[in-house]
Amino acid sequence: MIDRVKSVETFTLTIPRDRPYLGKARSGEEPSARGYLVRKGNRTVYPVFDRSVLVRIETVNGAVGWGETYGLVAPKATMEIIDDLLADFTIGRDVFDAAAIHDDLYDLMRVRGYTGGFYLDALAAVDIALWDLAGKLAQLPLCKLLGGQRRERIDAYVSGLPEDTREKRAELALHWREKGFSSFKFAAPVADDGVAREIETLRARLGPSARIACDMHWTHTASEAIALIRAMEPHGLWFAEAPVRTEDIDGLARVANAVASAIAVGEEWRTVHDMVPRVAVRGMAIVQPEMGHKGVTEFMRIGQYAQAHHIKVIPHATIGAGIFLAASLQASAALAMVDCHEFQHSIFEPNRRLLETDMDCVAGQYVLPTGAGLGVELSREALSLLKKQ
Repeated sequence: MIDRVKSVETFTLTIPRDRPYLGKARSGEEPSARGYLVRKGNRTVYPVFDRSVLVRIETVNGAVGWGETYGLVAPKATMEIIDDLLADFTIGRDVFDAAAIHDDLYDLMRVRGYTGGFYLDALAAVDIALWDLAGKLAQLPLCKLLGGQRRERIDAYVSGLPEDTREKRAELALHWREKGFSSFKFAAPVADDGVAREIETLRARLGPSARIACDMHWTHTASEAIALIRAMEPHGLWFAEAPVRTEDIDGLARVANAVASAIAVGEEWRTVHDMVPRVAVRGMAIVQPEMGHKGVTEFMRIGQYAQAHHIKVIPHATIGAGIFLAASLQASAALAMVDCHEFQHSIFEPNRRLLETDMDCVAGQYVLPTGAGLGVELSREALSLLKKQ
């Protein structure tokens, strides 16, 4: 049955946090008037709250689909792109043409060089909402429309240990190990005693069988990254994430070919076109697509390109309300090369109340949401928190 888009609406959803992402602010990291702080360890801005941009698409027959993307900073930029441009060229389209609509919207601004950033974040949210609608209208979970469901559960790794000291971070990791998790990742910018001592302490507390990765946050030259990775390797490094700046493709290749550990990249990319040159120089063993930046269509293209080049897929997961996490799990269930999936416990657990769903993460595994489309719906509380521009 053809059902066409009637309306496209955007909202922000802001949720307070007890402490900022990655832990409490260090000296010199005081928040601005708008609630933004800059982490000295990676010179990146973070809000002291959680916030995302949500898109609600309704069809002429009354079906509703939801999409979500990043709204951490300057959310009005993303919303305006949708409201002023993308919405008009989505209204009237058949929701089952989600991938074709994605490509048409991408092409609108290709000549002007808008092939990333806020423009593609906006497109990702629209794309997710269209795929949600397609699944709902077909009365099938989204993974069934993406090539078939390969798994009902997906291994999860604990990401981020937002405590003030190395010992406390190790205690937090041990807490999650006792809950059945065996894979972990720590953030280099807040490893105050250095990454080698951080992984040494984690290894001592977690034992020889735990998988331990390091997120290096794009802050190093190739030479610096090689030295740091080699210092971590005696302690059993699972993978090193984002070792050099995203622009430094040659440096990425140099690192990947100089160390024994797997290199993981790709969270910040928007399309499969970002992946192609990195694969060409053999710059990765793992790709980390982030649904909130890519949308379902490009997420799947990246996963399929990874399969063709024998590269593992370990999706990134910032959550917000959980809409694009659900989309990420649905897409991951349909991809052959998915090894596991990031679990942002400091966001997932407090924000569970924002969704009506059976999606869960227990004993080291995600439980895929059931039901049609993404398998999630916003709760009454979440709907009450939505704000327009």
